[in-house]
Amino acid sequence: MNSAAAKDRLEKLRQQIADLRFRYHVENDPTVTDDVYESLLREARAIEKEFPQFAITQEFDRVAGAPLSAFTKVTHESRMLSLNDVFSIEELEQWSARMEKLLPPPPRLRRAKQGLRHHYFAEVKLDGLAVTLRYEQGKLVQAATRGDGFVGEDITENAKMVRTIPLQLTAPFPPTITVRGEIIMRKNILAKLNDMQAKNGKPAFANTRNAAAGSVRQLDPLLVKERQLDFFAYDVVASDAMMETTIKTHSQKHALLRAIGMPVVAEEAASDTVEGLIPFIDMIAKKRDSLPFNIDGIVISVDELALQDTLGIVGKAPRYMVAYKYPAERVTTIVSNITVNVGRTGVLTPLAHFTPVLVAGSTVSKATLHNMDQIARLDIRIGDTVIIQKAGDVIPEVVQVLKDLRNGKEKKFVMPKKCPVCGFAVEQRAAQTKGETVAFFCTNDDCPAKHTRGMIHFVHMLDIYEVGPKIIDRLQEEGLVADAGDLFALTEADLSGLERFGEKSAQNIIAAIAEKKTPPLDRFIASLGIANVGVETARDIALHFGSFEKFWNAKAEEFETIPNIGPAVVQSIDEYRCKESSINLIKKLFEYGVVPQALNVVKGVFSGKTVVLTGTLATLSREKAKEIIQSQGGKVTGSVSASTSMVVAGEKPGSKYTDAQKLGVQILSEDDFLKIVKGLV
Repeated sequence: MNSAAAKDRLEKLRQQIADLRFRYHVENDPTVTDDVYESLLREARAIEKEFPQFAITQEFDRVAGAPLSAFTKVTHESRMLSLNDVFSIEELEQWSARMEKLLPPPPRLRRAKQGLRHHYFAEVKLDGLAVTLRYEQGKLVQAATRGDGFVGEDITENAKMVRTIPLQLTAPFPPTITVRGEIIMRKNILAKLNDMQAKNGKPAFANTRNAAAGSVRQLDPLLVKERQLDFFAYDVVASDAMMETTIKTHSQKHALLRAIGMPVVAEEAASDTVEGLIPFIDMIAKKRDSLPFNIDGIVISVDELALQDTLGIVGKAPRYMVAYKYPAERVTTIVSNITVNVGRTGVLTPLAHFTPVLVAGSTVSKATLHNMDQIARLDIRIGDTVIIQKAGDVIPEVVQVLKDLRNGKEKKFVMPKKCPVCGFAVEQRAAQTKGETVAFFCTNDDCPAKHTRGMIHFVHMLDIYEVGPKIIDRLQEEGLVADAGDLFALTEADLSGLERFGEKSAQNIIAAIAEKKTPPLDRFIASLGIANVGVETARDIALHFGSFEKFWNAKAEEFETIPNIGPAVVQSIDEYRCKESSINLIKKLFEYGVVPQALNVVKGVFSGKTVVLTGTLATLSREKAKEIIQSQGGKVTGSVSASTSMVVAGEKPGSKYTDAQKLGVQILSEDDFLKIVKGLV
């Protein structure tokens, strides 16, 4: 990597890391799990090491973000730290070796007498929402989220609804004490909650952490109570001389927490060496699926508090403590098909479809195979039994084919010779730069899959506000959508597995798309992007034919009888209906449950009239006014002409008001308009 490439890569990594930190620590809506985050962090640090001229002091040791505005800000009396991760016993041993080098080397005898013998302490790392609880004279007075480590959010009233958070400590206790721990949701509670969500037609929560974090952030404490959350403590901070003289180790803090009535997870272990903790790590690995709550690793620390002070903190994380992360969960499933999606650059991306299977907390049914090189490396075939995992516990990926389970009926995948979207030839292009793979491209410069404008227009016409241009770009790049029809086949698992997509945003997007499966016929026709067919022309067509089937099968001469539709419009419609890509899109939309609805128009007070809206309406939106006029047989246009029947003028009307005066067009005030439509608003 040269200097310019290193600088560019580092800038992109910084942006990505900052975004991930904000989502994880502030929004509690992580788009990737810690191992992916740490991988990016390692790459960034490696680049800084190789190119120190681009390094920024402590750039990757800051936690970005701020509290949500819905809650009062709380400044923590001492910083809530993050943890560095290790992903193998080897990395754990390397961390221990660094600790040994940094620790002071007093004589063993004196060290033993001073109680400074070096021990390690291990405890499970709960997968929940980190919070801090402040008690005065044993009474809970404040609860706050972690936030950015320095400032969190006041969730005191919600914390009082968490059943295992003591409102009053058990004596004896320090006059002032701060307890830190995790608010979690147990697995069985999540199952019940998702059953209820399903009955109410709401999306299920993907995992217990998101459910817990989302519950705590509800503004209604009663809803928090209904969610039956739990709390486990793992640390304590107290400004009390007695505690400072009696509590010498982290493990003694756990004993104190239990003594004052705090729930603490029972699974923990101590050892003189990290090697001595390996049996505990292995034991938790075997039983973690049977635990009543989800964990995301083991926290291992130097037990002695005095040595912790000596080792100190580097940036956002303490030297004396790390989180050991288990490998991603793996499951097996069967590949039912391999299809191809076409991205916006025309590249063909193979996509594996398999029997839906639960992995790492959510059900997945497909995964990208990236390219033919990946298919060859895996030697994956249709009908194969495969091992899948979520990379970083998030993105589904095929990691291995179980070839011993083949029965001889498996089929090799062959890249199609014609583009599945437009039917043009596909060509294989050699790699242009080192490190690139050979890819297949559609040769049609006008292939619909190469352009995002069609989908942007589609979602705009159907008012799918949650799906913007950047999201469409991303979905195409990932090979998840080739045209607007594919939007209706998306699942929450498809989206929540992508970087920058959290569970909540995935739920919102899928819900927004599902709401538009029954669009008004005129908006649906307009959304197709037929040349010369705008919103008003589409409405005229919808009113004339009454159904999409009649419109789609109508002969050219039938359009000529519709007012305001000329030869250019008819030609555009005919050309669109003849395209293979158009036929495939319509077929796909209908297969995925899209059913355009005939317009509900009656002969009302605006029948046969053309209306123009201008200015700001105080009592209803312009869109609502337009909807009322159209539902009563009227037509809304954007400019005033001799054929305009009336102008409805709100506050600060523009030039349309003046034009109406010049042409002698009737002008209605908002009050006049409301009198006419009384009962319709």
